[in-house]
Parts: sequence; structure tokens; C-alpha cells
Amino acid sequence: MTSVTTIIPTPSTFKRVILVIAGAVIFSMNLNSFAYAAELFPGGFAGISLLIQRAFLKFFNVKIPYTILYFALNAVPVFISFKYIGKKFTIFSLLMIAVSSFLTDFIPSIRITDDLLLCSIFGGILNGLAITCCLYADATSGGTDFIAIYFSEKKGMDMWNMIFGMNICVLVVAGILFGWDKALYSIIFQFSSTQILNELYRRYQKITLLIITEKPDEMYQVVKNSTNHDATKFIGTGCYKNSEKTMLYTVISADELGPLSRELKKCDSAAFINVLKTKEIFGRFFTRSKD
Repeated sequence: MTSVTTIIPTPSTFKRVILVIAGAVIFSMNLNSFAYAAELFPGGFAGISLLIQRAFLKFFNVKIPYTILYFALNAVPVFISFKYIGKKFTIFSLLMIAVSSFLTDFIPSIRITDDLLLCSIFGGILNGLAITCCLYADATSGGTDFIAIYFSEKKGMDMWNMIFGMNICVLVVAGILFGWDKALYSIIFQFSSTQILNELYRRYQKITLLIITEKPDEMYQVVKNSTNHDATKFIGTGCYKNSEKTMLYTVISADELGPLSRELKKCDSAAFINVLKTKEIFGRFFTRSKD
């Protein structure tokens, strides 16, 4: 039997704090350098906060601090997260919300470029990078991210594209109030952010492995001990040599693929592993819970 420790360890408290602060700095600088300067609307509650802030400034000549709006909008999601997702997860998320809100109000707005397309693309990239930092710290930037993680944890659904659809509704309101050019460029901003997020953080994406091996029992133990996922064994016939073959079928989280594949190759260097992207799963699937 092959003994393998957990391949996706929980980050230390120090590492989580560093990642959250880094995410908060990137998030706030991005808002002030791209979103504010180009008058774009990022996704989630940050976009809603900016929408409310600009609406009050335009129609009532009243400037509401971003911190107040962002905290108010996150009050209910934070309560739900604390009760249903995880206490430490919520505390680190609150740290992200507090630091990013404070920095957003106090860092001066810097216009890097007047090109709206460049602001949309690079602003979206930085936004996705900031959220990714938080997710790797087992935290979130707040707002709709709480919703996405709740459904991903409890329902096994990849919600990020659905959140993108929800953000489009916010942009419709922004387009009506402030003009469609900024709203349409904001779609590019949010699309870029979503693509970066899907590429860099793959925990809620699923991967199917078809493993043809001469060591099925040992390979199964590697999968089980490494990921806590089960597997199904099939006996078949290899057509080329007309010899008996054993295939293991298993589904894992996409972020486990790299480390697991290296452990599998150590166990059986001659194994043939086919990796398939899994769109959706119905049934029980092990997911590491938030702390």
C-alpha cells in the first residue's frame, strides 16, 4: 500500500494573512487606477457600491464613502457565511473587506491610461488576480463571492459564470443611469476577471481520470489517500496485444490534478492516464470544508 499525505494542505495563518492583504492591496489599487479613473463598474458588491456612490453623487450631490456602502451590502452575506461556510473563512474574508475598503477610500485615484479598452482588460485581469489571492487564502473578497462559494461548497456547482450573468443585470442599470459605453466596457472588465479566475483557481472545477495501469490496487490507494476520492475499477481487453487491462475511473477537483498525477507516476510510471473535463456532477462528491 502506498501512503501519501494530503496533496492540497490548508495554508498557514501567516500565509493566509499575507495573501488576503496582497489581494486587498491589488483590489483597491485596481479600483482607483482603472475602475474609478475609467468610470467602470467591476463585478459583485464592489460594482454595486460604486453604482450607488456615483448615483448619489450625480443626482443628490452627496458622496457616500465606499467603505460604508461595501460593509452595509456585505452584512447579510457575512452572517450567512459565518453560519454555513466557516468561521475562520469568514474572519479572513472580513479582513479582506475591511482592508480593501479602507485603502479604496484613502488611496488617491491614479489614471494610468485614457484608453477604455486597456482599462477594461487590465482592470479585469487585476481584479481576477486579487480575488484569486483571497481564494487561495481560503477567504473571499465579499459580496457575490460568498454566494458563489456557498453554492460551490453545498451544491457542487461552478457558480462563477452565473455570477457573471448576475453582474450583467447591474451593468444594465449602470447603462441606463450613466451611459452605455462605460457599461459595455465594464462587461469586458468583468469577463476578463472571470476568465482569469477560472484559469488560476480551479478548486470547484471537476476532472475525470481514466487510468489504465498494471497496479490498480496501489494506484487506487494513491488516489484515496491523496484526495479522499473513491474510484471504480473496470476490467477490459487491450486491442493491440489482446491482453487483459485494468482501468480506474475517478473524479477529482481540478486543483488536485497536478500533485496527484505526479504521485500516480511515482507509483506506476507506465500508467496511461486520460484527463477529461467534467461539466457537472450529480451525486456525492467529497469537498474539503472551510474552517
